[in-house]
Amino acid sequence: MKSHLPPSSVRAAAAASPGRRRFLSQAATATGAAALWSALGTRTWATTAGSASDAPEAPNMNFGIIALTDCSPIVIAHEKGLFKKYGINSTVTKGANWAAIRDNLSSGSIQATHMLIGMPLASTMGLAGSPKKPMVAPWLLNRNGQAITLKAAWKGKVGADPKALKPFVDQAKKLGEPLTFAMTFPPGTHAMWMRYYLAAGGIDPDKDISLITIPPPQMVANMKIGKMDGFCVGEPWNARAIADKIGFTSVTTQDMWQDHPEKVCAFTEEFAEKNPKTVKAVLKALHEASVWLDDMGNRPEQCTIVSKPTYINCDAKIIEGRLLGQLDYGDGRTVKDAFPMHFSRRNCNYPQAKYAKWFLSQYRRWGMVTGAPDYDGIAKRVMRADLYEQAMKEIGYAHGGADHAPDKFFDGAVFDPKDPEAFAKTATVKSLKG
Repeated sequence: MKSHLPPSSVRAAAAASPGRRRFLSQAATATGAAALWSALGTRTWATTAGSASDAPEAPNMNFGIIALTDCSPIVIAHEKGLFKKYGINSTVTKGANWAAIRDNLSSGSIQATHMLIGMPLASTMGLAGSPKKPMVAPWLLNRNGQAITLKAAWKGKVGADPKALKPFVDQAKKLGEPLTFAMTFPPGTHAMWMRYYLAAGGIDPDKDISLITIPPPQMVANMKIGKMDGFCVGEPWNARAIADKIGFTSVTTQDMWQDHPEKVCAFTEEFAEKNPKTVKAVLKALHEASVWLDDMGNRPEQCTIVSKPTYINCDAKIIEGRLLGQLDYGDGRTVKDAFPMHFSRRNCNYPQAKYAKWFLSQYRRWGMVTGAPDYDGIAKRVMRADLYEQAMKEIGYAHGGADHAPDKFFDGAVFDPKDPEAFAKTATVKSLKG
């Protein structure tokens, strides 16, 4: 090939030592690379792997999970190499309970985690025993997919209407032996679903029954030994209670609130501020995992992966049924669930401020805060739509944006995010403070 170098340069290169020739070759390669990066412009880490400017600041990430079906986006992003695609060297660590997950995130032993949507709110506020540690949730992991399980002795006596529970509650209370119901974390989703369900039946969860905390994987074992009369938890543990013939589903949480928010991927506020490129890389990987998960043809493989002892440690077939919308309540009712757990569809992942406001309204309703909380300020601080929008823009994903529409519940109540305080104060059963 004819050289385009000036004759003097050709002679100089020919006369150079081997080391000198290597240096000249490397310099030419570097010049070409610089031109390539210039042409690429501001692309994502996935399309410019190796670009120092787009690389995650903290590439080694340990993700926390609890043994629940809705940990799937994190597990799939890890198992399918999607975190790696975006420059993240991922490890997944299963926690024993939600308090341990919170504490591990606070201490930095995990850097991101599967978490109940109420937990970053509670930690940011220092609420209900949570040490004050600001946290952010720039990603909703899933919608739907939880349920309220009641003991098998109530089959045929209590169905979907919590009002049918009240005579049993009143009788036990009169005998001085109040019924016991379990949830997974006091300001978490399962606690709020259980409280809402009981209150819809005219039952005060703070005065009429005993409400205890049990880690999700231990729910079935504790009901089996008679420790509780009912519980609220995520799947697969409601389906597992039916398979083990110790309980039945009264209602799913999507029966109570269609397409409700559930788990988030959370970070400490400090970590997110120091490592915005890392957070965005995580969100991009979770997006790809979530789209994969919402292809129903992938759900059998999903169940095979997440059922492993390292993750959920439950038979894949038990996990699979409700994910495919095959909803057997365990008391003779069977339906095709129109709103099973999903991970991406219907603008699932956008961190809506209105959802934070709903949870804050429930903390107000149940006396977990004194006086009206800063609904707008806390929602904006925790639900980081800015990080979500930036990450999705970088991969060219058109999301549905912020949603300010009211939400309707199974008892007929309507939550208007423009006035969350009214939703708390007008509830029939409540424990307001201040």
